[in-house]
Amino acid sequence: MKQIQILIVDMGSQYTLVIGRTLRELGYRSAILSPGKAESWLKSNKPSAIILSGGSASVYEENSPQPPKNIFKMNVPILGVCYGMQWIAHTIGGEVISHHERKEYGEAVAQFDTKDPLFYGIKKKNVVWASHGDSVEKVPAGFKVVARSEDGKVIEAMSNPAKKIWGVQFHPEVTHTKEGKKIIINFIDRIAKCEKDWQPADMIDDIRNEIAKATQNKKAIIGFSGGVDSTTLSAAIAPVFQKNILAICIDTGGLRRNEIEEIKLNAKAAGVKLKIVKAAKRFQKAIGKQTHSELKRRNFKKIYGRIFEEEAKRFKADLIVQGSLATDLIESGSAGKADLIKSHHNVGLNLNVKELHPFRNLFKYEVRELARQLKLPESISERQPFPGPGLFIRVIGEPPTKDKLDIVRWADGEVTDILKRNKVFQDVSQLIVALDCQRTVGIKGDGRVYAYSIIVRGVKTLDFMTAEGYQFPANVRREISNTVTKHPKIVRVFFDETNKPPATTEME
Repeated sequence: MKQIQILIVDMGSQYTLVIGRTLRELGYRSAILSPGKAESWLKSNKPSAIILSGGSASVYEENSPQPPKNIFKMNVPILGVCYGMQWIAHTIGGEVISHHERKEYGEAVAQFDTKDPLFYGIKKKNVVWASHGDSVEKVPAGFKVVARSEDGKVIEAMSNPAKKIWGVQFHPEVTHTKEGKKIIINFIDRIAKCEKDWQPADMIDDIRNEIAKATQNKKAIIGFSGGVDSTTLSAAIAPVFQKNILAICIDTGGLRRNEIEEIKLNAKAAGVKLKIVKAAKRFQKAIGKQTHSELKRRNFKKIYGRIFEEEAKRFKADLIVQGSLATDLIESGSAGKADLIKSHHNVGLNLNVKELHPFRNLFKYEVRELARQLKLPESISERQPFPGPGLFIRVIGEPPTKDKLDIVRWADGEVTDILKRNKVFQDVSQLIVALDCQRTVGIKGDGRVYAYSIIVRGVKTLDFMTAEGYQFPANVRREISNTVTKHPKIVRVFFDETNKPPATTEME
């Protein structure tokens, strides 16, 4: 395999791994390294291009991320994104300020100088995705402002082709930046002259080679939910382990209607032996009366990890394999210096058995492509995600007792059936049905009732780092409302169409 051409220095952004995902989608491999590791790597490697990611810090903070300063002496093209642009400006003589009128969160409109090679072929006026409090007030000597916000107040991009340095205040890697991929292609292809070196089939070989090196004559168990991630990973690594791997599915009591049967079918398709561990009472006891989302997730995670240690001991396994994705690592704060958004049940378990996360740098759309490459059924490759803690985090406002889990399980099944019957289920990337335990007044049979509400949320997304709230057709909304409110303890239905950000995909 050829030497990596593109170095991405991780400055702590939630979107750092999205840059890597976008490059792979365009056909390029990259290395994503923290500033310290990047400095070590550069001692024996010279990339063709360097990208400095965004981040949540301010360049004036004492412990703010600091990329290797020798990158300016390497004579390779550099692109700073958001914080990366601010760091470049601050480091080589520009000025960065925090001004309330220049903060941008979400979609913004920018005016571009399309004569600059970074913006070749894009529209002069374009929608971009921004997320910053600080901004560049003054560009360094020798730099030119090549993009501004529509009102002219924000410097959206700066350029110094002679020094091969560019900076953009927005995030071209995020799908909401309308021509972001063109900007990245201009930097990687037209400016840095990189050659395409990535094919989807390469991922399977890379994963199998990595597993083979780490697991010579060793036994492993793999966390198996029946979802696209764990099923695809099982199918990819089963030929390496052969009889030395056991898929473990934990029935937590928080699964959806008929899910166990679907899990059994998916394990068979993946070619792994499956063991189902019944543990509903243990999870119910562990979560107890908790209503705080993060505490529920943490308590779930403790029992989840404990059961895997027990099963590893029974199988005499040397390793535990998990299908954690880049998004899981990002949101749990385990990627670079990203802030914690929420705990993930299969990340950071700190078990006594060694863990492997072969999908740690991949996104959902890439795993779906792997599933297709492995010839898995469409029911697996296109299967919607479902959170590890399951329905426990879809009961909001009161403890997720068995009776409330039964209500939301029923509602989820009914809503899913309605969407499939109306042929709109495939239009959403993920469906979320939650029970809101805040009671409201209603009327049933000419009598007063005081009961719960159901929240229905659909999102459309490519990478689950950002998402658009889905608007269900009016006839579908009416059918859902009429059907779900037939339950004696449900009196209202709400539809959540909020984008991510500011919302996350799940309620909790």
